[in-house]
Amino acid sequence: MLKPNNGVKDEVYKGHGGTFKNTLAEIDTPDPSVIYKDGYYYMTFTHNGTDIMVMKSLTLDFRQAERKVVWYPPAETAYSANLWAPELQYIRGSWYIYFAADDGQNENHRMYVLQADSGDPLGSYTFKGQVTDSSNKWAIDGLAMEVDGELYFVWSGWEGEANAAQNTYIAPMSDPLTISGPRVLLSEPQLPWEQAGGPPYINEGQSVLHHNGRVFIVYSGAGSWTPYYSLGLLALKPGGNPLEAADWIKSQEPLLTMDEAAGVYGPGHNSFTVSPDGSEQWIVYHATTGAEDGWNNRKARAQPVSWDADGLPVFGKPLPLSEAIPVPAGMGVLQAEAALRSGNKLEFPSLPSTVDSMLPLLVHYVNPGGEPAGAAVSVNGGPPAVLPLPPSGAGQTGYAYLSLPFTAGKNTVAIELPEGAAAEVLAIEIPRYEGEAQAMEGNAAAEDNPFASGGAAAVLSGSGAALKFSHLQVPHSGTYTVLVAVMNASLDAKLELAVNGGAKTAYSPLPQERNQLSLWQLELKLQRGANEIILFDRQGSFSIDYMDIWQKSE
Repeated sequence: MLKPNNGVKDEVYKGHGGTFKNTLAEIDTPDPSVIYKDGYYYMTFTHNGTDIMVMKSLTLDFRQAERKVVWYPPAETAYSANLWAPELQYIRGSWYIYFAADDGQNENHRMYVLQADSGDPLGSYTFKGQVTDSSNKWAIDGLAMEVDGELYFVWSGWEGEANAAQNTYIAPMSDPLTISGPRVLLSEPQLPWEQAGGPPYINEGQSVLHHNGRVFIVYSGAGSWTPYYSLGLLALKPGGNPLEAADWIKSQEPLLTMDEAAGVYGPGHNSFTVSPDGSEQWIVYHATTGAEDGWNNRKARAQPVSWDADGLPVFGKPLPLSEAIPVPAGMGVLQAEAALRSGNKLEFPSLPSTVDSMLPLLVHYVNPGGEPAGAAVSVNGGPPAVLPLPPSGAGQTGYAYLSLPFTAGKNTVAIELPEGAAAEVLAIEIPRYEGEAQAMEGNAAAEDNPFASGGAAAVLSGSGAALKFSHLQVPHSGTYTVLVAVMNASLDAKLELAVNGGAKTAYSPLPQERNQLSLWQLELKLQRGANEIILFDRQGSFSIDYMDIWQKSE
């Protein structure tokens, strides 16, 4: 029988944790707009300037995301070409996508808006027309901002008809489709860092950040075609009027700029999102890996936002692609509210798997009664397995693990409780940790592999190579089953494993055909909260595909 979490408050355990690495997708994703809602992250971006694509993912890593082009522009209109920087927003019960487009001539760029026909961001959209003030000047990168119940539109525009400078403008809105007053100039690109690479001089890519009652506009300055592209800040004074330029305070230095040592160039055009548990704010921005990349190779990246003593956001330096970043708190936990419910049956759709694989499933539940319950759990309509749900205790969350067969593609997990059961399913998650997402030392590197669980694996070769699985979270202290998937081991391969700095355990993989798995199963004591498991290369070479953690029923 699985033990409940021994009186630990629910907020202590926020998911199985782990790490991820930038970039967020393998394809170019310039001008990323990311939003989290109802258990999923959604991203849209400049998709070749030809259409609008939306991606849907359980995690902030979009490599296995569901992807769909949700709108194609009609031919030979004022908005048929050069679709830039779509902005996905959920406003007052509806999904909207704001985007810039033209007829093939840049001077004709204007802002337009789509409204979703349903509550599904990957569903159909209706074109609602242009979003403009009375000046009807050149405009890009627009989005809606809500402050104290009032809506405003913020965008980048020209003062007149000449491409000399892009300014930050704001105007009131009567609804998400309509600007209802004159535009107000908030910022001009007059600082030296904003003018790098120009003319033209740039303020663009505006995004909105809220924190502790404060409102901020983060914008991009310097030429987007240069490595100097950076992020600046406008801070609304507490209690200030968004339509009064004097109430916005402009930071004199950029908050995020290129870092040659990290190999990050042109970080800019960002959006903000939250961790699934709502406790953290994250910045998502695009950058390149080469100083001469220009508009090529722009891919979305993410890192957490912190705050200084004055309540202003701090982004730090852009993180190198090699850095393993702790995932947002609660990431990978899919709440029951996001499932499809039919009577006592819950269905969790769109669970991705790159290959056919047995995956661990962790079910969060409550069972306040004194009797155990048994949930029937199935994948893709296959034969159900019975998952015991022991009594959790009044007001306490229980955790139960199961291993299930997933197929390559999208999977649906169904959980059904018997009639009259006192138990209730709260959430599910898949505690798998991909090798390529971990911190690497020595001669260790990520390598694409279509046969691997996440489409890549970590290759260790030679003494001194190591792979650190950090920020591994478990709901309570105890003995857990840990499964390490080893691929492509040399005949003399030998690896060692250590948990939380303790004694090492050795393993020599059995010979396998290429890209077949050698599964190393261990019973390890893990502590409640964060754990670190390190794999060392002691001889030969091998790849680490993934690590699974679960706990068996007694």
